[in-house]
Amino acid sequence: MTGRGGRRTQAERDAVTVEIGYALCSAFFAAVVVLGAVAGPALLFELPDVVEASSVRGGLALAAALFVVRTVAVLVRFRRAQPSRPGRTSPDS
Repeated sequence: MTGRGGRRTQAERDAVTVEIGYALCSAFFAAVVVLGAVAGPALLFELPDVVEASSVRGGLALAAALFVVRTVAVLVRFRRAQPSRPGRTSPDS
């Protein structure tokens, strides 16, 4: 149900589906890049065990946090960008 009391149209459902896919894909890509930047040197070079373990753990934690934050941010931005009245766009769009 939409905020205006009616059912969502197929176009609205498709837009939500595409936006969820974009949010997940872009969050996954950003997380992989951060993981590679933080944990990559530990996996490529011979480092002390403590440094290697903490680097990999830190990279995983940072990547997971980034994934969640990016996904939520994209979906919140999409929700705010929706027009308030059907058939009308926001004045700032």
